[in-house]
Amino acid sequence: MKSANIQLETLVCPSCTQKIDGALKSLDGIKEDTLKISFATSKVRFDFDEEAVRIEDIEKAINKVGFEVIKSRVK
Repeated sequence: MKSANIQLETLVCPSCTQKIDGALKSLDGIKEDTLKISFATSKVRFDFDEEAVRIEDIEKAINKVGFEVIKSRVK
């Protein structure tokens, strides 16, 4: 299991977090109970199974719902 921190472009409305939440929960390998999306800091934190999903696929899912990933950190 890996942990990811993703910095997004500035989120402009609280419903933005719901779109991101839905996009990530639709992916296999995301540990949903660890998913935290901060509207105030435009950051997403979660744990994921690197065997089931790659960080690149996670970034694409976020981009697909209209949000730019500025930086990702996986540890």
